[in-house]
Parts: sequence; structure tokens; C-alpha cells
Amino acid sequence: MDCPSCGYAESKVIDSRTSDSQGAVRRRRECLQCGARFTTYERIEERPLLIVKRDGSSEPFDFDKLRRGIMTAVVKRPIGSDAIDELINDIVTNLQNSMKYEVSSKVLGDMVLRRLKELDGVAYIRFASVYKDFQDLDEFTRELGEL
Repeated sequence: MDCPSCGYAESKVIDSRTSDSQGAVRRRRECLQCGARFTTYERIEERPLLIVKRDGSSEPFDFDKLRRGIMTAVVKRPIGSDAIDELINDIVTNLQNSMKYEVSSKVLGDMVLRRLKELDGVAYIRFASVYKDFQDLDEFTRELGEL
């Protein structure tokens, strides 16, 4: 951090405090050359996760939209809402850790399918029937055979 008084590039942190109102960390610094004190604010750069749809358009990731789709697949199945939230949070964490800010809907759908397959076979087939857009009974039967 360059000193605003002399332009020297190195300083030491004297005090750090969270600034709840601004979602930042407030730091008091002291220039190592001239001794001037100044304040800096450190914020996390938030980049929204974008979902690239099949038609090429993109939209911001919507936790609730994904949750609704999964809830439809698990209706009347012995799966609690906590398990669904954990599934979605796991997917979001993996996407954020990959440092990719644009993800295709296919990748997202495949991630959901993998986790649903482990969680409940019926919910998996229900979600797959919509996601994979089965056109006939043969496609549906093939998918059942792969379980």
C-alpha cells in the first residue's frame, strides 16, 4: 500500500477492525519511511456466479431456483430440506473454489445429478427426466438401467 504522504510502497498495520456497516476490514497503517499514518479498507471482491444457458444467454446463479427444481424432484421422498440445502451449498462451494465465475447449465445440472444419484435414486430419475428432456420411454428406460 503506497503512503499517501510520500508514496513509499511499504507500511505496517497498526490496528485492524471489522467495519460491519461497510462489510470491510478497516486498517490503520504507518509508513515505514516517513512515519505518516493512514487508513485503508479491505473488501472481498464479489463476483457473481453466472450460469450460461443452452441458448448462450447467461443469468446470475439463483439458489432458490435450483432449490425449487430439486424440491420438485424429491417430493414425497424421505429427504429433508437440510439435506437439499447441504447439497446445493456443496455445489456452490465447489464452483467458487474452482474460481470459475461462468458455469454452463449442463455442468451445474450434472453436479446436481451426481449428488442426487448418491442421495436418492427416485429423486435422481425425476430430476434427470426434466433435465435430460427425455423424449420417449426408451431414453427413460436406458437411464433407469444405468442406475
